[in-house]
Amino acid sequence: MPGDVRAAACGNDSAGFTHWKTAFAKEASAAGVGRKGLTALAGAQYASKTIWADRNQKSFKYSLEKFMQVRGADTIVALGRKRKARNPAFYSSLEKRYGVPAGVLLAIHGMETAFGNFMGDSNVVSAITTLAYDCRRSDFFTPHALAALKLVDRGAISPGSIGAKHGELGHTQFLPGNVLKYGVDGNGDGRIDLTDEADAMASTANYLRKKGWKRGRGYLLDQPNFKVIRQWNAAGVYQKAIAIMADRIDR
Repeated sequence: MPGDVRAAACGNDSAGFTHWKTAFAKEASAAGVGRKGLTALAGAQYASKTIWADRNQKSFKYSLEKFMQVRGADTIVALGRKRKARNPAFYSSLEKRYGVPAGVLLAIHGMETAFGNFMGDSNVVSAITTLAYDCRRSDFFTPHALAALKLVDRGAISPGSIGAKHGELGHTQFLPGNVLKYGVDGNGDGRIDLTDEADAMASTANYLRKKGWKRGRGYLLDQPNFKVIRQWNAAGVYQKAIAIMADRIDR
């Protein structure tokens, strides 16, 4: 029974990862993970670069001005405007369906992956299971690790799928649990693949709608939808940068 499965013990270095995987496999099986997912778990490697990245997120400590400079806000705005002008019907259809304006989606897309030009260089299953094992934020990442294994079961990702250092996937860097919960088929091919831009943009709009986005209301600081942007990323400078860039794109 699921309630009888003891939680796998976390650790702070690679030494206990193999033992943790064995214990976590029991949790995963009890949570409904199947053979493909369990095989992916068994093949996961301790992701040292992920741990380093998790300990050294320095840019979030910058002032807003410095953060926007470092992250290339002016370039994101300029490219975002061009992308919006090049495909207005696509973004209009997303706003019609989900209520989220183009600027917000484009600001997120630009910030997360430079509009899909860099979607990561880390093995998703290894990264997310390493974070679930690591004691620093094990409670937060464990559900996402289980979700990643379920995505392998479904064929939505493979054991070799590549994403960001924290296991995020696709154009707008969804954590695996959010793919399961908010992912939608944006291009009508019958599957959800966040490395496809249409799926990623629709899923991002759906995420924001489900988090409480109010159609036609503002999203700058102190406006109703800013609290929804805050749920996209925990860093205050990131939240403010998204809102400012989105507003500039939408003008």
